[in-house]
Amino acid sequence: MLLLRHHTSRSYVELIAPADQQATEHAELALAVERGATIREALRRRKDGSLVYVAVTAKTIANRQGELAFILFSEKDITELKVLRMSKLIESRFGELLESTPDGIIMAGATGRVIIANGQAERMFGYEAGELRGKPIEILLPDRYRAAHINHRSGYFGQPKTRSMGAGLALFGRRKDSLEFPVEISLSPLKTEEGTLVISAIRDISERRHFERVLQEKNIELEAAAEAKDHFLANMSHELRTPLNAIIGFTGTLLMRLAGPLTVDQEKQLQTVSGSAKHLLSLINDLLDLAKIESGKVELSFVPVACAELIAEVAAVLRPLAEKKGVHFVTDVTDETLIVQSDRRALSQIVINLANNAIKFTDSGGRVTVVLRRAQHNGQRATEVSIIDTGCGIRPEDLSSLFQAFAQLDSSSTRHHEGTGLGLHLSQKLAALLGGHISLHSEFGKGSTFVLVLLEQIS
Repeated sequence: MLLLRHHTSRSYVELIAPADQQATEHAELALAVERGATIREALRRRKDGSLVYVAVTAKTIANRQGELAFILFSEKDITELKVLRMSKLIESRFGELLESTPDGIIMAGATGRVIIANGQAERMFGYEAGELRGKPIEILLPDRYRAAHINHRSGYFGQPKTRSMGAGLALFGRRKDSLEFPVEISLSPLKTEEGTLVISAIRDISERRHFERVLQEKNIELEAAAEAKDHFLANMSHELRTPLNAIIGFTGTLLMRLAGPLTVDQEKQLQTVSGSAKHLLSLINDLLDLAKIESGKVELSFVPVACAELIAEVAAVLRPLAEKKGVHFVTDVTDETLIVQSDRRALSQIVINLANNAIKFTDSGGRVTVVLRRAQHNGQRATEVSIIDTGCGIRPEDLSSLFQAFAQLDSSSTRHHEGTGLGLHLSQKLAALLGGHISLHSEFGKGSTFVLVLLEQIS
């Protein structure tokens, strides 16, 4: 009970009432003066900064002249009663809903006392049923966060709204046994006739954090493995190519009979050695190219490329190979001035891969045609390089796997052709890096058409 002079009562209210409640307190004080007495519930700030609910009785006292002289305040702490009343209210309205949610739900009032906690929250923090009710919400936080949380809580009740708590920060809860665990928390206000409550939806993310750590460790391991692979490939590029080039060069010298005459058997054996070495070198080159593409370490230089000139260079390289097999190799260039902005080496590699495949799978007497033309794809200008052959064609069931790495068609008509199974896969990857793609139409037994489409042509 406190007796104050009328002119000091406003200062008293400002001292004990929370900042966001002072306008209401002044209005209630004016009402007490007008009526002579009021009874109500209010929030009070204690010396340590904590808040309590009180039942307030204010009564005016006049002097001998009948003028207002004093106001008698009587305040009683009803925090426990208020918490119990709120708890029963919430449980009657939302009890079943709270118990059905998979997350921990805790509701607290402006004093920071727990009004209600569902079973998930109690089990999460290691408390018995009903044990959390009336406890300060800060007992669920590690010691290092408690003082700051009181200020954050007061600020939230000043401007309550739905939001995530500590967005972008690592949040931790504290169990009854003092063990800490990572959590995610979202806050929502709930207005009731007993006052505004804050709903905290809490999720234990210990398992997620564990998997994130494992994933991070795996990523570190993968990065180390990738570096080791790059180092290995760099070494292999030199260690394998150097002796193979020596073998190819030496057998070539012998086949040219620069070291002396050869018997028929010797020539066949040297041709076998040379062919095997070239095949192995091609496999190594494909593997190294694939490794560079997959690791994103392919360096491209986009420059204006004269397409007709590039097709002529490819024809000069592959026509002798085709003629040796008895395959007619022809080009059909509809626009000699066509220029694209591309990487010349990569573009040449794609066309050579596609045309070389066409020659490989076309029998003697067949035909391989390379067609260069302008085109439109979905309203966008493009350049098309089509490689058309009259070879064995591809079965419909094999089309979907044709561009996969190491894909080789296992049929009597194709399996006898040597190959790494990487050429088409590499070509499609390179085409994508150049801003294009490769499409395919094939009829088994009649031939195939591969079309390289390069979008965003610059003339």
